[in-house]
Amino acid sequence: MLWSMKSQRILSAMALGAALGFAPALGWSQTSSTPSHDDGVKHNVKAAGHETKDVAKDAGHGVKRGATTAAHATENGTKKVWHKTKSTTSGAVHGAKEGAEKKTD
Repeated sequence: MLWSMKSQRILSAMALGAALGFAPALGWSQTSSTPSHDDGVKHNVKAAGHETKDVAKDAGHGVKRGATTAAHATENGTKKVWHKTKSTTSGAVHGAKEGAEKKTD
């Protein structure tokens, strides 16, 4: 009885090994009625291209908005400095006139 169980186990292992060994060869030899693998790859590449385009557009819009904000901030800062310089300069000129008009005793 022990010998028949051992031989049955060996026979089962050999059958399983043969099935696993021939399965890839049988799978590769079959023709498929489903769309080929290339169609899936083509679709994936197209999708990646569209996503890349969308990301580039979003990045471009972000850069444009950032540049516009920076330009406005620079313009406002320049105007502010110009006004402060103007008032300081006119104050200095006025002070110089007063100093020149003072008579020293």
